[in-house]
Amino acid sequence: MDELSNKVVPQEVKGWNWGAFMYNIMWGIGNKTYLPLLCLIPLFNLVWIFICGFKGNEWAWQKGDYNDVETFLAVQKTWSRAGLVQFIIAIIFIVLYFVFIAAALTTFVNNYPGY
Repeated sequence: MDELSNKVVPQEVKGWNWGAFMYNIMWGIGNKTYLPLLCLIPLFNLVWIFICGFKGNEWAWQKGDYNDVETFLAVQKTWSRAGLVQFIIAIIFIVLYFVFIAAALTTFVNNYPGY
């Protein structure tokens, strides 16, 4: 076990990270923590992305060479902001997808002569 993994994680660092949640694999490589690579396992990744979101900051702090909490939080804030924007865009696309499907089914049912 290397010495970086034994670093004490400050309380300010702990918390949810949208970047680790949405960009798990890229975020993990960028932060030199490779546990997010487990997101490549089908089905397991549905649970692991949430673990990455919850534990990501702690993993990055332990593996990183940050001198102070402020620098670390500034870096992770950028990742988190990008991840949150990506999450919102994904939710919008999912909602639009279901609206489109509902509209297509309604049009089909209304125009089908058997109904």
